[in-house]
Amino acid sequence: MRAEAKILALNAELEQRVHERTLELEAVNKELGAFNYSVSHDLRAPLRRIRGFVDCLEQGYADKLDAEGLRLIQVVRTSAEHMNTLIDALLRLAGFSRDQLKPQPTNLSVLVHSILAELHQGDPTRRVEFVVTEDVIANGDPAMLRVVMENLLGNAWKFTGKQATARVEFGSVAQGDKVATFVSDNGAGFDMKYADKLFGAFQRFHTQDEFPGTGIGLASVQRIVHRHGGRIWAQSTVEQGTTFYFTLNGVAGADQLDRIEDSLKDRASPQLAGVGFGVLPAVHV
Repeated sequence: MRAEAKILALNAELEQRVHERTLELEAVNKELGAFNYSVSHDLRAPLRRIRGFVDCLEQGYADKLDAEGLRLIQVVRTSAEHMNTLIDALLRLAGFSRDQLKPQPTNLSVLVHSILAELHQGDPTRRVEFVVTEDVIANGDPAMLRVVMENLLGNAWKFTGKQATARVEFGSVAQGDKVATFVSDNGAGFDMKYADKLFGAFQRFHTQDEFPGTGIGLASVQRIVHRHGGRIWAQSTVEQGTTFYFTLNGVAGADQLDRIEDSLKDRASPQLAGVGFGVLPAVHV
């Protein structure tokens, strides 16, 4: 009887802890909602006034300002626009924690081809070698997974911008009984001693002038991956490139694991395959 009573007491204590934790999570969600409202209204209103005053100053007093005065007006306008962009990024980041997941089998390779095509259309003169492993299937929310791939591929595209011949690769590798999907590039890279700061909001390893951005992208990626029960990490060398790996709960089945293992065995004798967008031929594995 004592054992049974102890079990009942432990169950009651566990239920109480779950209840308290649920209340804490509900409170956090309410705080996020209040934060979103504050950002949307309290912060945007001053920005609108700043932009309005700058427009009035430029239109009404442009003939009274010298070149330096006009330059300063443009600095204020650009800063206000950047602040608005950061607010949008913060709102999206908060949404990734609250939006309901709608998981389904998703072909990441199809997403990758679509995103790479969009990147190329934005700068068709760049020479980039794309290597894409076909039919990498993930079980997840398609819209959120697209955000993951847009950020990782967008970073690879951006940080290879100074390479004479850039290379971006997407694929998957076996990790025990799971599969790690990766995006690799030969771009600027970063010092691995700062790797623990990589996924923090507003953490940037390069200046805005070198590589523009909000500093929110990788934080968003990590949040989405965690919500899918996975993890994300990176390996990088300065001036040699970066590879991001991530896993998702149920990212692949046994058939994909078999195919990956076979492809790894064939790496010693890869076959050349043409790649679209008029870029260099790529080695597909």
